[in-house]
Amino acid sequence: MRFALLALMLSIALPAQAAGNEVWGYVDGAGVAHLADHAVDSRYAPVLRGREASEADRVPGKTMTRSKLLTWLEFAPEVKVVQPWLREAELATGIDAELLKAVITVESGYKGDSVSPKGAIGLMQITPVTAERYLTRQETAARPVDEHLRDARSNILIGARVLADLSRRFGSMHLALAAWNAGEGRVRRSGGQLPEIDETRSHVHMVLELYWALLQQRQLGRARELRLAGPVVSVEPGAH
Repeated sequence: MRFALLALMLSIALPAQAAGNEVWGYVDGAGVAHLADHAVDSRYAPVLRGREASEADRVPGKTMTRSKLLTWLEFAPEVKVVQPWLREAELATGIDAELLKAVITVESGYKGDSVSPKGAIGLMQITPVTAERYLTRQETAARPVDEHLRDARSNILIGARVLADLSRRFGSMHLALAAWNAGEGRVRRSGGQLPEIDETRSHVHMVLELYWALLQQRQLGRARELRLAGPVVSVEPGAH
């Protein structure tokens, strides 16, 4: 249903010779889906890839296709159990639960006991140094930082606070995600652009692509018209 509508729009709007190119897009508040072959501005996120996924693009512990991954995210018990905390974090910070879900998928594959070689802990792979900046005094006094990060609810809330702060300071989510992955300093030294780091670019691409797909699941029937960076194509519900 949701994906069928988007797929229908794409099949109508994209010329055959464009097959294999990347497609970027977003759905605005009026229900118009905007598509282009590049990120026209910070609202655009990857919709379709123009290449096969490399090893660097793979979600940790997952080798499934995107469609199978989305099905897994909808039904996996380890995903369902944290859903209330994702919505709680969304209400507290303004960061979409779908974005948090995408970050967790890419960072840890929903393995809450994960610890990276650099000491990042839990679902969202947050270091204790970073967590200390975003815990309240009461939270810090209640228990050690490591315990907060090993607790799924607390880990998600801290991660949402980090993303909200980075988004405010960098002005766009793709730069916030780049700062999350590579560090704020690397993004600033890149002149406010994505750093020329393959791992970081892959990370941002993966998260935003998955975020877009998850938003389509949530926003059933929202996109009723499609606009390309050029021709405009309208799709009326029930027309096909």
